[in-house]
Amino acid sequence: MQNLIDGILKAFQLLLQGDPEVIRITLLSLQVSTIATLVSLVLGLPLGTFLALVHFPTRRFWISIINTGMALPPVVVGLIVSIFLWRSGPLGFMHLIYTPTAIIIAQVLIAFPVAAGLTISSLQQLDPRLKTQMLGLGASKLQMILSLWKEARLPLIAALIAAFGSVISEVGASMMVGGNIEGHTRVLTTAIVLETSKGSFASAIALSIILLLIAFLVNLCLTTIQQHRK
Repeated sequence: MQNLIDGILKAFQLLLQGDPEVIRITLLSLQVSTIATLVSLVLGLPLGTFLALVHFPTRRFWISIINTGMALPPVVVGLIVSIFLWRSGPLGFMHLIYTPTAIIIAQVLIAFPVAAGLTISSLQQLDPRLKTQMLGLGASKLQMILSLWKEARLPLIAALIAAFGSVISEVGASMMVGGNIEGHTRVLTTAIVLETSKGSFASAIALSIILLLIAFLVNLCLTTIQQHRK
């Protein structure tokens, strides 16, 4: 109990004092997770829309692949990305291993199936006659898709929240491909693991509180947008 109290007090102390290392770690966490979430959304929203609206013979197979990816363990993603980015790997010439870019790549692979899978389920919940009705009224395919996105905006924002949550809290893949290098690739989750392994529970709890605070504030903003009513 004392460790928890000390951790809470230290968290406020770090925030009020503006500790440079904590600020650096926090900003890197936000940068990496935000970029990974946006890339995942850019990739997952069109793919999920395609799989939800277009019928073809292997459609169920690809949806199953997406749904399986939603439960893909982060350490497996970290292993795969490490193999490709390692010096002897196929993409080793790019020298991306142990860089923030490598963490972003790993997090995109984690969040992309979440964004795509929830997009599929969001659009499939709509009345199938809506698509036919809009096309019958002369709407173009792009107008029809934009209208469907608008109709499914609540669950689509929920998909965005889920994608962000899956990367901001991720630790295994980030540590494997980023190396947890101080001042370079250390993010909040990997810093928490490091402090815990050192027995610095107060510092670990303080960083955990900062991580939870960031997650709460981001999700509060997204939830406010989601629940907004004119």
